[in-house]
Amino acid sequence: MAPIIPLSLLDLAPIAEGTSTADALAQTVRFAQTGEKLGYTRLWYAEHHGMPSIASSAPDILIASAGAHTSAIRVGSGGVMLPNHVPLRVAEDFRTLEGLYPGRVDLGIGRAGGSDGRTLQALRSFGGEHFSEQLAELLAFDTDSFPQGHPFGAVRVVPDNIGLPPIWLLGSSGASAHAAGQMGMGYAFAAHFSATPPKPAFDAYRQGFVPSAQFPEPHTIVCVSVVCAPTDEEAQFLSGSQELSWALFHSGQVRKLVAPEEAAAHDYTPGERAIIENQRPLWIVGSPETVKRKILEKIEGTGASEVMIATTMYSYELRLRSIELVANAFGIEPRA
Repeated sequence: MAPIIPLSLLDLAPIAEGTSTADALAQTVRFAQTGEKLGYTRLWYAEHHGMPSIASSAPDILIASAGAHTSAIRVGSGGVMLPNHVPLRVAEDFRTLEGLYPGRVDLGIGRAGGSDGRTLQALRSFGGEHFSEQLAELLAFDTDSFPQGHPFGAVRVVPDNIGLPPIWLLGSSGASAHAAGQMGMGYAFAAHFSATPPKPAFDAYRQGFVPSAQFPEPHTIVCVSVVCAPTDEEAQFLSGSQELSWALFHSGQVRKLVAPEEAAAHDYTPGERAIIENQRPLWIVGSPETVKRKILEKIEGTGASEVMIATTMYSYELRLRSIELVANAFGIEPRA
């Protein structure tokens, strides 16, 4: 029986307390191999900087690592935060990745910086107001389409004779949805942290969609946060890690991902409880049956073409179990 909808994965390379960043990076390989074996369609890496609980500051390197340790699952960025990079370098990086893993790479692009203001200054981030200009420059490098006389028109992009992989615009507010459709790109919405309803953005994307070689039809991805365990009660307990970590982060306290036992014993302030209650409706937490039902509701409510799952858990082993339980619930066909 074919799966109801393609399922994919988003990895932020979480760093749990009591572990090192090296441990978290080693786990990205296990996560990629497990996701491939379970039959997930694609695996993307987010770009975040200056966060002690997240090791995914360099998606391009993680993509290269995942590609080298897998053979079938698509690997990509979810995404490259374009304001932090010069377009020529992005073109070089992703042409290289496409050359290494032809037909398996995705280039997801976002307009936010993915960090605090001081860190973005250190990155020499351009600021989101220049996003359209940067994206146009990236596309011109890829297609050698700078206007006559443009100073970059004679720049040779190496590797040459390799085009960029399929490009996805990422959004959390809907601002870039119509543009993604007009340019014939894919569109992915960050519903795992954004309270903005995805459906209006998806509608705008589809209404403005112009077919392209990479996307003959519109394709939308809704990214959701999922913690799955054999029972609702265990899943709720394990979700305490992301609840406390989210509350601490938004209270200005930066730490690695905390254990669920610590979360259960934590004396929450009213402010921390308010932060969690505001975010909790976005998290899908429960048994396989509960998670499947809630994901199906999300699909019905958004009309998404694909669901991407982000899972934040303290235990690396239980995180792997979580994505296996979801895959089994949806009847994904495992890869040999």
